[in-house]
Amino acid sequence: MALLEVNGLSAAVDGQPILQGIDLTIEEGSTHVLMGPNGAGKSTLGFALMGNPRYEITGGSIRFGGEEITELSADKRAKAGMFLSFQNPVEVPGVSLSNFIRNAEHMQTGQPVKLFGFQKQMKSAMELLSMDETYADRDLNVGFSGGEKKKAEILQMLMLKPRLAILDETDSGLDVDAVRTVSQGVRAFQQEGHGALLIITHSTRILEALHVDTVHILVKGRIVETGDAALIEEINARGFERFTQEA
Repeated sequence: MALLEVNGLSAAVDGQPILQGIDLTIEEGSTHVLMGPNGAGKSTLGFALMGNPRYEITGGSIRFGGEEITELSADKRAKAGMFLSFQNPVEVPGVSLSNFIRNAEHMQTGQPVKLFGFQKQMKSAMELLSMDETYADRDLNVGFSGGEKKKAEILQMLMLKPRLAILDETDSGLDVDAVRTVSQGVRAFQQEGHGALLIITHSTRILEALHVDTVHILVKGRIVETGDAALIEEINARGFERFTQEA
């Protein structure tokens, strides 16, 4: 069953056209990967799907869970079950990581979040991600290393259990050990069957231990090819040259 249906989506940033007629369907529980060279528009697609107001939709439509969401604000998309992890997570002074996630869960469900159960679940998720428990009480991302910021994003995903998680260059700037740990968190999300994934990346390191259903290649704002995980092996061997030449 289709969870996300994108038809003819075009988008611009500051009046500059970036996306040009994107068609994309993501099924419930599936894992899709969006790859392409730098500047292809990969992050733009993630922000457009999530409703960032800076990214102007100039054509096409977005449906999520059977509902038209093209005009919905980002907070309403989040409440509907969409999640975006940032390539460069922002710092939020005065709000602890734990309180941020707990408040987000309350906003998502509209129900009180029981403290004991929340703390138990968060401790387990932090152990999976090799995160020091003291980070739970620290201001969100303030003084965190790049790796810890990315782990905090995956922690939020594991705790909030979105219907669709969009991971934007989550492995960017991470060393080999950090990529492996983040990948473990993504794999746990897959195995627990929480929702679908759209992994946006120009590298393949984070994908090595993951099951991938579909791969899309984005070049110059257009999806130029869609296939199975074999596309990842081709990119590992030959890069994006074939796709950029054909675009």
